[in-house]
Amino acid sequence: MRHHRLASAIALVSLVLAGCDSETSAKLETPAQKASYGIGLNMGKSLAQEGMADLDSAAVAQGIDDAIGKKEQKLTDEELMEAFSYLQTRAEERMAEMNKQAVEAGKKFLEENAKREGVKTTESGLQYEVVKEADGAQPGPDDVVTVHYEGSLTDGTVFDSSIKRGTPIDLPVGGVIPGWVEGLQLMHVGEKYKLYIPSELAYGEQSPSPLIPANSVLVFDLELLGIKGDESDAAPAAEAEPEATEEAPQQ
Repeated sequence: MRHHRLASAIALVSLVLAGCDSETSAKLETPAQKASYGIGLNMGKSLAQEGMADLDSAAVAQGIDDAIGKKEQKLTDEELMEAFSYLQTRAEERMAEMNKQAVEAGKKFLEENAKREGVKTTESGLQYEVVKEADGAQPGPDDVVTVHYEGSLTDGTVFDSSIKRGTPIDLPVGGVIPGWVEGLQLMHVGEKYKLYIPSELAYGEQSPSPLIPANSVLVFDLELLGIKGDESDAAPAAEAEPEATEEAPQQ
């Protein structure tokens, strides 16, 4: 799977570079030329993230030129497969190291955060602070709740916010990431919590978005506005300026 993605990425870069040499800058005048540049730029960033920033664009251009000109290829299929396997292995090793570093950084953050006054840690490892107390009803795992939230990484980078959109959302308590499932059931309607969710209670290695690196500890400001079917106990929704972002963290 990863090998095919690597090969496809390199092939697309090759197409973008077709007809260009290392001494000539491509024209960026027509919509097609601009789109071609955008494709190359995005794919180049993707390749760099995969740990392949040292790909030789001149060699890429030579390969596409030989193919279009129906020239004899300069490397055998066996040599090419060996090269692709090397890049695949290198990318996997780099990703494994990044994942390891993320796990260690997350563990260190949670250890330090647990020492702060007001932060409580549950048996599962979920950490939370009660920002605003209330005495409303508590939801169960089968309830649908109305919430406002803002999600960020431990460095403060916001990746999603219903608060900024100005629109609370309804969601099933049992249909979100484990950290939310547990956290929501601790809350009373009208309360605001700050959740610190270990990666294993969030997305782990399977990040749903490039905005969330694998194995990230996630921080959520969460307000429980109401429980569907119990409207008499609903809290008023806060107002905010709309801003388009992602959706709530689903399982």
